[in-house]
Amino acid sequence: MSRPHGIDPRGPRFAAGITATLLAVTVVFGLVGVSAARLIGASFGWFSTEPIDFGYVAGGFVLPAIPIAARVADVGFILLAIVTALFAWGVLSPRTAPWGVLYRTVIAPRLPKPTELEDPRPPRFAQGVGLAVSGIGVILHLLGVPLAIPVAAGFAFAAAFLNVAFDFCLGCQMYLVLRRLKPRPAA
Repeated sequence: MSRPHGIDPRGPRFAAGITATLLAVTVVFGLVGVSAARLIGASFGWFSTEPIDFGYVAGGFVLPAIPIAARVADVGFILLAIVTALFAWGVLSPRTAPWGVLYRTVIAPRLPKPTELEDPRPPRFAQGVGLAVSGIGVILHLLGVPLAIPVAAGFAFAAAFLNVAFDFCLGCQMYLVLRRLKPRPAA
């Protein structure tokens, strides 16, 4: 008997729940981190009455000289970098990604067998979209773009939350739309 192809659709949803939680925490730390504090005011985050401290550089507005070491040590940056690494792991090796392994070894044995399996390509593509969004946030933060961490984490959180709360995988839907747009070979 051959092994059925596909994955349990509850697995990616479980992983999205953990990812959404990590991203929500990342948004909070990104809003109170060094980048946002310099942008909005150093004393009480967005409650501060200090003027916005922008510096203009060719190509756009960036934060004034925050040392790269301070940007890398920012808790929001560290969390977003971890989430980015987890997304990369999910794209490069989905069978060994930590949330998938946790689901298969601890959660799935306690649940009834799934009634139908899902194609693994759309969830993997969704992981790639998450990797792109969070990776852009990491890079922009290192370049000194204000609020790059909470904005990138917020977008990724919204997608993960849609998957958890409403069983709507935004990245999976993007995958399906792109598949439909792909030209078909002539018969």
